[in-house]
Amino acid sequence: MAKSDLIVGLDVGTTKICTVVGEASESGVDIIGIGTAPSTGLRRGVVVNIEKTVQCIRKSLEEAELMAGCDIRTVYAGIAGSHIQGFNSHGVIGVKGGEVTQRDVDRVIEAARAIAIPMDREVLHTLPQEFIVDDQRGISDPLGMAGVRLEVKVHIVTGAVTSAQNIIRSCKRADLNVSNVVLESLASSKAVLSPEEREIGVALVDIGGGTTDIAVFSKDSIKHTSVLALGGHNLTNDIAYGLRTPMQSAEDIKIKYGCALADLITDEEILEVPSVGGRESRAMSKRVLAEICEPRCEEILALVDQELIKSGFKNMIAAGVVLTGGTCLIDGMQELAEQIFDLPVRIGVPGDGLGGLREEVMSPKYATAVGLLLHGADEEGVRGRVTIEEESSFDKILGRMKKWFTDIA
Repeated sequence: MAKSDLIVGLDVGTTKICTVVGEASESGVDIIGIGTAPSTGLRRGVVVNIEKTVQCIRKSLEEAELMAGCDIRTVYAGIAGSHIQGFNSHGVIGVKGGEVTQRDVDRVIEAARAIAIPMDREVLHTLPQEFIVDDQRGISDPLGMAGVRLEVKVHIVTGAVTSAQNIIRSCKRADLNVSNVVLESLASSKAVLSPEEREIGVALVDIGGGTTDIAVFSKDSIKHTSVLALGGHNLTNDIAYGLRTPMQSAEDIKIKYGCALADLITDEEILEVPSVGGRESRAMSKRVLAEICEPRCEEILALVDQELIKSGFKNMIAAGVVLTGGTCLIDGMQELAEQIFDLPVRIGVPGDGLGGLREEVMSPKYATAVGLLLHGADEEGVRGRVTIEEESSFDKILGRMKKWFTDIA
């Protein structure tokens, strides 16, 4: 199969690396390959060991290539971490000729982007929220409209240059080109949110291994993004210390028996807990495990609630909250979230617009990887197929850094 026929999403996560291979079809995207590998080179969404990250990416790729029967060379990679910052901006220009052209749209977005950001940060996304033509608001596409003044409100997402560069560098060392680096919450939203939810107002909360990503949508545009440096790995740590069991055993116990609400467990339910140092396993009540899990889950969700209140958009999310990411598979997470947010909550699962091996990815833990795939499909549908000869994000960032050093010298 030709490389240009494929779209690949690569979720470089704290606890797992996931590759999803898809092929554009008339009905959407057909999933033709999936590969996962445990991640050992990242902490809280940021690469801390490039060599380990490269090895994990290769394992995930090999599995996906074997299933899809193809050779992967170009991917859309996700980025997260507490270094991510999102804010809203505003641009305004005069329209030449009395009719809005594509050049005017490009100019006004560029005007909104013209803000001072620190030298060590890079703009990852500039996302238009609405256009305003001569005080007429709520316009999603102003092309061809008559007017003399064009304004735009945008949401700008920035990240640390080094963090983006390390993800791209890891991919390059795994013999991959990166078409684009995409904010993980933005990718997940494409996989699990419905158009109705985005229109009415919804908060997406993606609870991953090392980070919790938040994105707020209203009137079909993104209003707020943020990343908390807390996730399922913190929960695994708590279980390991609380039950005095190895980290891998704690992870297995969390997946199999974890519960975010102790009230859902009866004292009679028992589980086997492996001990450290070759000691014998112990029998323990599942309620003890739930009492360890509940405070941490409550803390994560309470911090998300504080972030929503602080953003000023909590009263706009009439459709409630959509939880996704592997950690939200824990029993009782949805019920606990409803108590804390005082809003309707559902678990977001990818699946709409997908064909092929659709059943294999219908789990919250695949939301980001599938979202990256869908983001790639949308992007390539607009600008044509990506070829491996195109200038990658790595080269762009490298060029910018070279310019900095030239300016300093």
